[in-house]
Amino acid sequence: MQLAAIIVSLVLTVVGVALIARAVAQIYRFVRLGQPVPAGSRTDNPKQRTITLVKEFLGHTRMNRWGIVGFAHWFVAIGFLTLPPTLLQAYGQLFRADWVLPVIGGWLPFEMYIEFIGIMTVLGIVTLMAIRLLNLPSRAGRKSRFAGSKAWQAYFVEYVILVIGLAILALRGLEGAIHHVQGYEAAYFVSYPLVLAFKGLAVGTLQNLIYLTAMIKIGTSLIWMITVSLNTNMGVAWHRFLGFPNIWFKRNADGEVALGALQPMTSGGKEIDWEDPGEDDTFGVSQVEQFSWKGILDFSTCTECGRCQSQCPAWNTGKPLSPKLLVMSLRDHAHAKAPYLLAGGGKDMEGEEKATAEQLADVPAAALAEAARPLIGTLEENGVIDPDVLWSCTTCGACVEQCPVDIEHIDHIVDMRRYQVMIESAFPSEAGTMLKNLEKKGNPWGLAKKQRVEWTKEVDFEVPIVGKDVEDLSEVDYLYWVGCAGALEDRAKKTTKAFAELLHIAGVKFAIMGGDEKCTGDSARRLGNEPLFQQLGQENVAMLNMAFGEPAPGDEEEGGPARKAKSAKKIVATCPHCFNTIANEYPQLGGEYEVIHHTQLLQHLVDEGKLIPVTPVEGLITYHDPCYLGRHNKIYTPPREIIAKVPGLRNEEMHRHKERGFCCGAGGARMWMEERIGKRINNERVDEALSLNPDIVSTACPFCLVMLTDSVNGKKNDGQAKESVQVVDVSQLLLESVKTPADPTGDEERAGRPEPEPVQ
Repeated sequence: MQLAAIIVSLVLTVVGVALIARAVAQIYRFVRLGQPVPAGSRTDNPKQRTITLVKEFLGHTRMNRWGIVGFAHWFVAIGFLTLPPTLLQAYGQLFRADWVLPVIGGWLPFEMYIEFIGIMTVLGIVTLMAIRLLNLPSRAGRKSRFAGSKAWQAYFVEYVILVIGLAILALRGLEGAIHHVQGYEAAYFVSYPLVLAFKGLAVGTLQNLIYLTAMIKIGTSLIWMITVSLNTNMGVAWHRFLGFPNIWFKRNADGEVALGALQPMTSGGKEIDWEDPGEDDTFGVSQVEQFSWKGILDFSTCTECGRCQSQCPAWNTGKPLSPKLLVMSLRDHAHAKAPYLLAGGGKDMEGEEKATAEQLADVPAAALAEAARPLIGTLEENGVIDPDVLWSCTTCGACVEQCPVDIEHIDHIVDMRRYQVMIESAFPSEAGTMLKNLEKKGNPWGLAKKQRVEWTKEVDFEVPIVGKDVEDLSEVDYLYWVGCAGALEDRAKKTTKAFAELLHIAGVKFAIMGGDEKCTGDSARRLGNEPLFQQLGQENVAMLNMAFGEPAPGDEEEGGPARKAKSAKKIVATCPHCFNTIANEYPQLGGEYEVIHHTQLLQHLVDEGKLIPVTPVEGLITYHDPCYLGRHNKIYTPPREIIAKVPGLRNEEMHRHKERGFCCGAGGARMWMEERIGKRINNERVDEALSLNPDIVSTACPFCLVMLTDSVNGKKNDGQAKESVQVVDVSQLLLESVKTPADPTGDEERAGRPEPEPVQ
C-alpha cells in the first residue's frame, strides 16, 4: 500500500507541477497580448492598492452582501490559502505514517487552527453546493444566476474541495489514533470522534489507512491542478489566483468600483489627441486583442458566479445580454485565439494579415478558425458578441457593483460600442436621430436653443441668467445646470420649476445659463460616439470656465480683459446624468467644479431650516433609485431623508433598492432607442413598484421620471394601475409640503414673515 501510494502521488506531482508551470506561463503571455494602459493608471499608490486588496479579500466586501453565501465562501477561500501545510504533511506521511511537520507540528494553536478551518471548509463547501443545487437553471430558468455557467467545472471544483476537506479531517483522526491520544485533547476538538473510532485499530492498519488517505488527498489536489492546467479558461478555478492581481490593478486604488466616469479613449496605451489623432490610432475595440491587458485579465478572472447576471435589467427582462455570458464569451474567444496571436497573427489598420504563412504554419486549425470570427456579429455571421447583446446594455452599473473580483464590464461594452459607432456606423437607427440633433442643435430633441429658457416664463419669480441678469457666477451661490430634459421635456420641466421655486423660497442665489449650453454628452459617450462627447464637453467647459470668472484661453498671455476674482465653482443639477458627467468626466477636459445633486442641496436646506415641510402629503410612497445617482455616485440618503421630512408620507422600499436598485431602462443612451426584445425594463420596474400599491412613485432623475411615467400611464390605460397613482420628483413633493395652503389668513400671516437668509 505504501509503495503504491508513493508512486501514484509522485507521478501525479511531477505531471501536475510541470503542467501548472506551463499554464501560468501561458496565462502570463496571454494577458500580455492586451494593449498597454496609460502610465501609472493601474499602479498608482501601491500601498493603498495593497490595503484595498487585503480589505476586499479578508472582508469579502461584496460577497458578504449575499449573506450566508459570503460567509460560506469566506471559509472556503481561507481554507484554500491556509491549509497547504496539511498537503505538505500528507507527503511526509507517505513515507512515515506518524510524521509531523517540523517546528509547528504538534503546536497546539496550529493544530486547533487546522481543525477549525478544516471543518469550516467542509461546511462552507457543502453550503455552497446546496445553494447551487437549489438554484439550478433546470429549476429557476433565466432567474438562476448559474444559467449559462459551465456546470461541470463548478461541480468538479466543489467536489474536489469537499474530498480534500474530508481527507484532512480523516487524517487528523488517524493521526490522533496513531499518536496514542488517551483522552480528549483540544488539538483534536473537531476530529476527536474519529480518533475514538480509529483508536482500536492495529498499528499496521492505521499506517495503511494513513498512506491511503494521504494519497487520496494528494491525488485529488494534483488531479485538480492537472485539470485546471489543461483548461486555462476555467475561471471557476483560476479566479483563486487571478482575483488578487485583478483587484490590485482595479481602476481606483481606494477601492471604489469602476463606475461614475468613463475612461478617456486610448490607443497603444496613450490617450487619443482628438485635435490631431495619430494615423495608426485605433478607435474602440474590433478584435479581442485590442482590449487592454486589464481587460484580458478581467475576462480570465470571471468565476461565473452570476451575481452580475442576477442583477442585470436586460437579462431580467428577456434580453440576450448577460454580463457574465458576455465576459465568458470574450474569455473563451481570447483563449481559443491565443495560439494564433502568440504566433504573430493579427490584422493591421488596413485589415491585412501581419504574420507570414510560415509563422502561422504550426497554429492549430481551431485557433485559425477562431481568429476568423468577427468580434461583433450575428449568429449567422459567427460573431462572438451579437449586436443585440451590445446594444441591450443600460450601463446601470449593477454588474460592476456586484462583481466580487472587480471586472469592469461597462468599460468593455462601451469600447466595443465605440468601434461600432465610429468606424462601422452600425448602431440602432433611432439613436442616429439623437446624434444628429446633438450635432446640429446641441440637444437630443433638436429644439432651438432659445427654448432652453422658455420655462422661466412659467414661474412667478425672476430666474437670473448669466450674461443677462448677472455678469458672471461670482454674484450667485450656485449655477443651476438645468440640462436638456429639464429645460425641454414637459414632464421634467415640472421638476425644474419646482426646484427653482424651492431655491427662491429658501433665499438661495442662483443663476442659469442663457441657452448657449449644450448637452453634456452623456448619451453620446455611452452610445460610443466619443468625438461628439469631446466636442460638446469642450464647448461646455470653455463656457463654464468663462462664467465662473476664468479668463478665456490666451487672454492672460495676450493682455486680454481683466475679469473678476474667480467664484467658487458650485454647480447644482437635477439630472444625475448631467451631474455625473460634469462632476466626474469634465475634469478630463479641464473642467474642475464642485457639483452636487439637487436632492443633496434640498436636504441641506431642510436641515438648515431654510425649507420647512409643513403641509401633509398623504399617501404611501416608494422611491426609485436612479442608477447614475445611486450606484454610480453613491447618493442614496438625501432623497430618502427629504421624503421622511414630508409629513403624511409613508415610505416603503421596493425589493430592489439602493445598491441593488433596478434600472428604469433609459441609461447608456437607451433613452433614445426602441426596446423591441423581451419585456420593457420600465414596465418591470413599475410592476415592482405597483406591487406595493403606492399612491406615489418618486424618483430624482428626469430620465427615470419619463420612463416610469410612460409605464404607469400605460398601465392606467390597461386597468393595471389605479388612476390616482402619481410619478413625481422628490422636489415636487417637497414643494407641495413647503407651500402652505392658500387662504386669506395664510396670505396675511406670510406677508409679515421675514425673508429667509441666503445660504452661505
